[in-house]
Amino acid sequence: MTQTAVTLTSVEGLAVGHRTREERPTGCTVIVAPDGATAGASVRGAAPGTREIALLDPASTVQQVHAITLSGGSAFGLASADGVIRRLRETGIGFEIPGGPVPIVPAAILFDLNVGEGATAPTAEDGYAAAREASTDPVQQGCIGAGAGATIGKLGFGRPMKGGIGTAGYRFDDGTVIAALVATNGLGDIRDPHTGQIVAGALADDDSFVDTEARFLAGDRPGKASGEGQNTTIGVVASNRTLTKVQCHRLAALAHDGLARAVVPAHTRLDGDTFFFLATNKGPAVDDAEFGRIDTAVAAAVSDAILSAVRHATSVAGYTAARDL
Repeated sequence: MTQTAVTLTSVEGLAVGHRTREERPTGCTVIVAPDGATAGASVRGAAPGTREIALLDPASTVQQVHAITLSGGSAFGLASADGVIRRLRETGIGFEIPGGPVPIVPAAILFDLNVGEGATAPTAEDGYAAAREASTDPVQQGCIGAGAGATIGKLGFGRPMKGGIGTAGYRFDDGTVIAALVATNGLGDIRDPHTGQIVAGALADDDSFVDTEARFLAGDRPGKASGEGQNTTIGVVASNRTLTKVQCHRLAALAHDGLARAVVPAHTRLDGDTFFFLATNKGPAVDDAEFGRIDTAVAAAVSDAILSAVRHATSVAGYTAARDL
């Protein structure tokens, strides 16, 4: 097994494109599955913004999706999926009906309207451009696409820091690939689950980490949380193996284990944490004996992608990045 240079596009059958707005830090990221992918989704945060999630329920008729859109811009950013649909239809990708293909494009958004000047949000034109530019090249990370305006450490004990979008994964000797792409915009601090150390989060005046969890457990109560209504970590995990909708639904839920390891606290009432799982069905079906390995890799890929997001981020609009401490 190796983790070297594994990004979401290491999964055969997926392409990724970013679009970043110039007016202020925000954007969208599109994951395209030209041949379709079996999909599941799991929402654990209490303040989600999503589109077409009901289609991914195992009991729903549609069996495959053709893209996933991750966007900044809060509810306005859901419009970027319209452009993705238009681009895919033009290129003949979608659920076939007599009148032409209907692309199935679920979407999730994060809140970044408070970052930079104005309240610009990604549009349908941005989604179209991201889908048009999607490629199988290694995925760019940091303050780009859906991670452009992402911030973290916003529970009110200190200054928030810059989040971003990151990717990581695992390739096994038998050809199995598990990879994640995560736009990290949580209320909580970011911890390295291997060491327990905070790598990004709320900052004190001397640029040391406040440790939000420790403050809460000590009984401290912050003032109004600086990130109230301004959060949500969203992402996609994928494999090249063949999986059913029920299995994808289960693995999307397990992705949140990786989130909870790296974002502390996670799944708050002010986060809309949402994960998708995609199976491109390019490899053999997963048997019961393999699921321990798959489950473990899904959670690990998510936490690794979150760490990669904050480590690739750059300081933007007054938000300090981990690399600049």
